[in-house]
Amino acid sequence: MSYTTLISASTLASQLNTPNLVIVDCRFSLKDTESGRNAWVQAHIPNARYAHLDDDLSGPVQPDKRGGRHPLPDVATLAQTFGSWGITSNTQVVAYDDMGGAIASRLWFLLRWLGHEAVAVLDGGWQAWQAEGQPTSAETPTVNKVTFDAQPNHNLVVNQEEVIESLPTNKLLLLDARAPERYRGEMEPLDPKAGHIPGARSAPFAANLTDTKQFKSMAALQTRFSALLDGAATENTVLYCGSGVTACHNALALTHAGLDGYRLYVGSWSEWSNTPGLAVEIGEPGTEGTL
Repeated sequence: MSYTTLISASTLASQLNTPNLVIVDCRFSLKDTESGRNAWVQAHIPNARYAHLDDDLSGPVQPDKRGGRHPLPDVATLAQTFGSWGITSNTQVVAYDDMGGAIASRLWFLLRWLGHEAVAVLDGGWQAWQAEGQPTSAETPTVNKVTFDAQPNHNLVVNQEEVIESLPTNKLLLLDARAPERYRGEMEPLDPKAGHIPGARSAPFAANLTDTKQFKSMAALQTRFSALLDGAATENTVLYCGSGVTACHNALALTHAGLDGYRLYVGSWSEWSNTPGLAVEIGEPGTEGTL
């Protein structure tokens, strides 16, 4: 059976010895970019590879921040990375982290971007795995490198020019996955300007999760995003965040809720706020400013 959105710790544990299963540890912290790799070295799910957000799941940051703080990797480079982890067209991939899927969902999105549907995020992540007393290992897995057949679907992404062109007509519905206080422009710890793209709606990714950092039920996610979309077609919905990472969490939640069709603005706020002359909004929608 193919898992394409979420998988529970108990289900994954029952399939650890299944052929063609690749598990990827995506633990990462912006405050200490090597903490995730160090944690993986100490203990991880048996046979898990490690994926570093900056080194493996992002391309080089451009001097003018074009593409944002975490640009999409080059297709050929990303395909080579996936191949080095042993991922083929027949592979079931499971990604996990310790942030409720905030980083693992980026890998989920990238695999889907390159045409690989059999990828799921471990619901509850490392904490759920440990809470159930599931096995861990400190061994570096032996991996047979393969050729990953990349079939990129560029319809899954949108660039800054398309977002700019849509603003006068409100053609696109923008959902901002950052924390509400960043959306409102009350604080901005990472980028040069505070606020949000004009007309965007606040859709913090953390609201997809329960108190135990597991995803809410499919019905609850359907209710949440139906209210946010408010009749808008998912084909006209664009997801963004600070740098195209946690917006993937909303993408995963939408897909799990059966609401496919969205696109990702990868550059997100880190690109928008670094581009001279672009308008920003502060507070709730309709309060334009130039913070």
